[in-house]
Amino acid sequence: MSAITPPEVDQDQVVRDAEAAMAQIAAARTEISRIIFGQESVVERALVTLLSGGHGLLVGVPGLAKTKLVETLGTVLGLDARRIQFTPDLMPSDILGAEVMDQAADGSRAFRFIKGPIFSQLLMADEINRASPRTQSALLQAMQEYHVTVAGHSYDLPRPFHVLATQNPLEQEGTYPLPEAQLDRFLMQIDVHYPDRDAERRILLETTGAQDGSAEAAMSADELMACQQLVRRMPVGESVVEAILELVRSARPGETDDELAGLIAWGPGPRASQALMLTVRARALVDGRLAPSVDDVLALAEPVLQHRMALTFAARADGHTIRSLIGRVKSRIG
Repeated sequence: MSAITPPEVDQDQVVRDAEAAMAQIAAARTEISRIIFGQESVVERALVTLLSGGHGLLVGVPGLAKTKLVETLGTVLGLDARRIQFTPDLMPSDILGAEVMDQAADGSRAFRFIKGPIFSQLLMADEINRASPRTQSALLQAMQEYHVTVAGHSYDLPRPFHVLATQNPLEQEGTYPLPEAQLDRFLMQIDVHYPDRDAERRILLETTGAQDGSAEAAMSADELMACQQLVRRMPVGESVVEAILELVRSARPGETDDELAGLIAWGPGPRASQALMLTVRARALVDGRLAPSVDDVLALAEPVLQHRMALTFAARADGHTIRSLIGRVKSRIG
């Protein structure tokens, strides 16, 4: 199987760097598992998102440790983490910051910019769909261009910069669904489900005692950025590239067969292909492998594609779902 690698990459150095990164990632997962129980898939996908240098949308009902996961990730990965609770009255300046008038001792006046909570390395946007579209849009430039513009001045954000947003899929009254352009900026939608019985038993025993567990830092921000660069240097087999192209292109209404074309209102763009190209490498690294496989493409198809597609009215009326549609697309590859 031929492999596609970025130009001027020393493969021996990539192997050495990957082995060191795998040890760090394993240590990070161990620390996270001390705090988060029964959500192995969610933890894996959250780590893959950050290792890929992207942003994640955590979707789940209240009480499934979404906020705790983001807080723990900040601690374990050595990131400056902040949280914003999105509410209907939240304003863009509450996120970005604002200019205030300062008066010096000699009476002169000048504007001074006070940075908002977005100037962090890991921003948790809690219940992002509760804020108005105007406030939601305050994150658009930051998530794509890694700087914000206030009063005509551009301010760079710290690096790395990641947004992990949460959303409640059930309670839709008083919420503002995210527009497609903003959903597309999230590398993955990570669905958070109820824990199994054994995990919930452990939660009962370990979180209701006199002492709470705490996580320790396993990586630093610089080490995380080094891992992100490593992900982009990892080789990708030709079969994996073809699987990504087949998967994404088959999920578009104009490029699939008539049976599926009538079910898809709009499908994923090239950003979905880019997301898969990065996340399959990161997943391989998290699993202790030096290169991704087609199985990684199939495993990440749903979290990468589901928020980048929409069903037609007729498809919804017939009981089709995005998940079932992605399953049919995956069957063409697997």
